[in-house]
Amino acid sequence: MEDKRTSKITPTVEDYLGVLYTLERDEVPATGAVMAKLLSVSPPTVTNTFKRMVRDGLISIDKAKHALLTDRGRENAESVMRRHMLTEWLLKDTLNVPWSETHQESHDIEHALSKNIEQKLQEHINTVKTCPHGNPLPGNEVYVQDWVPLSQFQPGERGILRRIHEFGEDHAELLQFLEQHGFLPGVGFTVKEILPFNQTMTVETEQESITLGLSSVAYLFAEKS
Repeated sequence: MEDKRTSKITPTVEDYLGVLYTLERDEVPATGAVMAKLLSVSPPTVTNTFKRMVRDGLISIDKAKHALLTDRGRENAESVMRRHMLTEWLLKDTLNVPWSETHQESHDIEHALSKNIEQKLQEHINTVKTCPHGNPLPGNEVYVQDWVPLSQFQPGERGILRRIHEFGEDHAELLQFLEQHGFLPGVGFTVKEILPFNQTMTVETEQESITLGLSSVAYLFAEKS
């Protein structure tokens, strides 16, 4: 009889593992409701998938009904994240795929990559610590620990945009907007205005003034300068 713990992990389960990894890294409880929202599925679908993942030794469920990665689950989750991020670099630097499109394109590819290809990608792109959007590859979390949410900046403060959180990458229109206005990781800025009544922040780069909704600002991290 086949050992479920050695059976191939499906793309759907890999998607769950990636989200669970990110939530655990950010110390956010992985409830069914949170997972349903992030994955755009129904709560019963999350419950059923969690049951399969418990069966396969990928997660456990604690007394508060939060999903926790097991050692096997974390190992596979790190592999998913690494494959995704390295593929983003490959698409951007080798195939010249627009920065705003690499996340979705990589998502469609990552599930098909073998461990061997993952290793070869790592060897080929052996100096990167983050993905093109600034999120840390597994094991490089310390590299980004001093970057703070843009929402913590006040008018007049200066910084350098460093990161668009993984969950922000799922918003294609946000990535396209940032790319169109040249507000990408590595770009310096000054916060010009925050208007709570209409939920906007305006930043000024060397090129232009850019107004962002505070809901989008929540996904951005920067280094103060």
